[in-house]
Amino acid sequence: MKSDIEIAQSVTMQPIVRIAEKIGLNRGDIELYGDYKAKIKLDVMERLKNRSDGKYVFVTAITPTPLGEGKTVVNIGLSQALAKIGKNVISTLREPSMGPVFGIKGGATGGGYSQVLPMEDINLHFTGDFHAITAAHNLMAAVVDNHLHKGNPLGFDINNVFWNRVIDMNDRALRQIVIGLGGHNNGVPRQSSFDITAASEIMAILALAENFSDLRQRLERIFVGATREKKGIRAGSLKVVGALLALLKDAIKPNLVQTIEGVPCIMHAGPFANIATGNNSVIADKIALKFADYVVTECGFGADCGAEKLINIKCRQSGLRPSAGVIVATVKALKMHGGGFEAVPGKKIDKTLLEKENVDAVAKGCENLQKHIENIIGFGVPVVVAINKFTSDTENEIRAIKEIATKTGAETVVPIDVWGKGGAGGTELAEAVVAACQKSSSIRFTYDVNDSIENKLTAVVRNIYGGKEIKLSKLAKLKIKIAKDEAMENIPVCIAKTHLSLSHDPALKGCPKNFTVPIDDIRFSAGAGFLYAIAGEMMTMPGLPSVPSSELIDVDERGQITGLF
Repeated sequence: MKSDIEIAQSVTMQPIVRIAEKIGLNRGDIELYGDYKAKIKLDVMERLKNRSDGKYVFVTAITPTPLGEGKTVVNIGLSQALAKIGKNVISTLREPSMGPVFGIKGGATGGGYSQVLPMEDINLHFTGDFHAITAAHNLMAAVVDNHLHKGNPLGFDINNVFWNRVIDMNDRALRQIVIGLGGHNNGVPRQSSFDITAASEIMAILALAENFSDLRQRLERIFVGATREKKGIRAGSLKVVGALLALLKDAIKPNLVQTIEGVPCIMHAGPFANIATGNNSVIADKIALKFADYVVTECGFGADCGAEKLINIKCRQSGLRPSAGVIVATVKALKMHGGGFEAVPGKKIDKTLLEKENVDAVAKGCENLQKHIENIIGFGVPVVVAINKFTSDTENEIRAIKEIATKTGAETVVPIDVWGKGGAGGTELAEAVVAACQKSSSIRFTYDVNDSIENKLTAVVRNIYGGKEIKLSKLAKLKIKIAKDEAMENIPVCIAKTHLSLSHDPALKGCPKNFTVPIDDIRFSAGAGFLYAIAGEMMTMPGLPSVPSSELIDVDERGQITGLF
């Protein structure tokens, strides 16, 4: 069986100018980055403003497991399947972070015969957007520390500087650092940290900005730190926003690429799905909706993370309105959620338990699927379930999923094989999605944005996670007071929790109930336009595994990359 990279390298790509022509972009609308990548100029939005939008479909999943459920594969495969049945379609995806590429998670271009190309370029430097965000973020950090060194005229409390540094690599040694050592000329000593670039607020801002003017305003609002009197200091006061915009002027333009089957894909931004929205950019989606009858986007992690943030943050801010949602599930993952076996990242799983028929465990695991179906329906969106099929799945197991999911309210449940067959393996799903898009949908948010921060957090915990209540730490209560004092109370909330459970505890599989979620801290993403609450231990700088993927990657004498998945 060919590897993903071998499949990708066997495909003859179409010139990107031809892909652009497919959706109505002319040569003057794009900026070429070689033969197979391009950026779309933002002025096309003005030209298209009076054109009606297509149908907006999001792909999400059950609570993730170490087995992988294949959301990106399904997004791409569904897009190709919609094209197979004659629909004008564009896929929209987040850009991958390089850290996971060299770590354990892998890339973000799909797999098998449902991939976005050129996969090597996209998973590595792509068009430089992540580098631009890294540079902009670290420029602000440098300006803050220079400000402290030059007398601190804005009066930063050195213990309340909220702006750290970022790098697009997994490096656990940078999680907690001390800077400014070595004497007065080297700056002011203080404790700081690094996050991965995907966790930068500038990344979240890029994903939510509507245009260049909006980008400027959001950057100016960034809450960089506070004085000893707990008064906020914004980025606009540092006189650095113009320089940040100079670094981001190209990164704000979405990237045009193609799938294996030549379906257009607009790939832009890559915010974390824990501390940020976990969705691609508003700009990418809005451009795609003007050019296509169907736009298929993807939400990070399970529906309790990326899909919840799509609705309550991205859609609330942008006015985007989904026509249908697709929940991806696998028999193996549901079997694990139902207690059929244990899956621990980096450890081998008993293949007998993994592949042996276990209808009872699958049915029990469907409690997790049911909760996600109920949540999507609760958002006012029709939902279709896609079973990403493996050869070891049995008809009895699939039948159990179909019966439970349809009783819960799913429009239909469709087994697919888009990994092995590309678009041809998902045409039944495509037909089901088209039918779901004809249903009425009226978006419903989980909370009133003008409610208190405490009530908004509680609403998400109760309605989306199935929990009972929140428990605020002393620090969280202090931060809520600062948010109120700084007029940041009436904005959406984002709960940063584990993606491995509906709860805050990764050990609680299936569908836990009546748990209390500890809120250890409240952090400010004022530029992005939301607050995020830290629920339990959260890692914003991953580490490398004992055998990282980087050990498998090489380049031959012709310059062709090998070992990349």
